[in-house]
Amino acid sequence: WRQENHPEGQPSLQQSTNQVFMVEWPDGRHSLVKDILDENLLQSAFDLRLGQRFIYQQDNDPKHTAKISKEWLQDNSVNVLEWPSQSPDLNLIENLWRDLKMAVHRCFPSNLMELERCCKEEWVKLAKDRCAKLVASYSKRLEAVIAAKGASTKY
Repeated sequence: WRQENHPEGQPSLQQSTNQVFMVEWPDGRHSLVKDILDENLLQSAFDLRLGQRFIYQQDNDPKHTAKISKEWLQDNSVNVLEWPSQSPDLNLIENLWRDLKMAVHRCFPSNLMELERCCKEEWVKLAKDRCAKLVASYSKRLEAVIAAKGASTKY
């Protein structure tokens, strides 16, 4: 997630020994993952009119499986989709991130401002039918994962 007032750019993740995760933004500001959840997840669900009847999907990145993150989700009654630790990534946004990365690579940005501009331009250009095809392929993806017993698939 990125709040409107956060600078564009890739944040870096820092982990302390007590399983408190911190995101460092390019301008040097820091945010606790708990704060990112506080400031974004429930408000996004509200804005999308989902109420409390949504299922939150996340992968098993350490910041998501940290005790503080799990406690926050439980304390806020967020239903989380179970995701096995070594499961294939069925999160469709990953396909779009790959498409965006390839498109941005063709722009050859030479500085952060060019990178930001290129990312925004190329994101808008991503075909809406690509998204629809990804969604339509989901049941086939799930079937492939089940048939492969969790091993790699062509997806």
